[in-house]
Amino acid sequence: MTRKVYADAMSALAGIVFDGMTLMSGGFGLAGNPENLIRALRDNGVKSMTVISNNCGAEGFGLWALLANGQIRKMISSYIGENKTFESLYLAGRLELELNPQGTLAERIRAGGAGIPAFYTKVGVGTVVADGKPTEVFEGETYLRETWLRADLAIVKAWKGDSEGNLIYRKTARNFNPMMATAGKITIAEVEELVPDGSLDPDAVHTPGIFVDRIFQGRDYEKRIEQRTVRSRPAPEKV
Repeated sequence: MTRKVYADAMSALAGIVFDGMTLMSGGFGLAGNPENLIRALRDNGVKSMTVISNNCGAEGFGLWALLANGQIRKMISSYIGENKTFESLYLAGRLELELNPQGTLAERIRAGGAGIPAFYTKVGVGTVVADGKPTEVFEGETYLRETWLRADLAIVKAWKGDSEGNLIYRKTARNFNPMMATAGKITIAEVEELVPDGSLDPDAVHTPGIFVDRIFQGRDYEKRIEQRTVRSRPAPEKV
């Protein structure tokens, strides 16, 4: 075992969590959520966080636990969804919200990890998204300047990882997790399988271990489906 490997989520968070910190939390909807780390943050009681995430969980699950527990001061996200707690806290003035177009949010996080302080995009020009932001004309078109996003702590969830922090994600879990792993001052990864060094195909690695500071094998994953949509079964044929 190397110094990056920890026994569980709570020990991985030890010494790096503080009130008022900025947190990036990976996942898309309820896919790829760092479930163990979110529960550990809830139990830790850290408060007044600014959380950067595509959404804030769903009723009763994911980041919703931190929201309902009064631990989040501000959300920087792109989707509120069916989260009634999110809606009620915002409308009551108890939660700050910086709403981003989804692609812009993704690029702001990627820029943070790449060390690019700002970039220009046409998305949001002429809308409330542009309020207070500089614009510039390139080749006759107006573009909006957006700034990077970085965090004190990024928490991500992967399918497999090794003790050096190399990570492989599965399917939808690759949304936001890989870019967030690069944009945190400290990045903690939880994985479904912690495998021996050298067993991951280098060509299959999505996040190189250089970006990961701490890693542990998670447990008790629920992997809930936010909205299950299925087709009705056809009526059996009469014989």
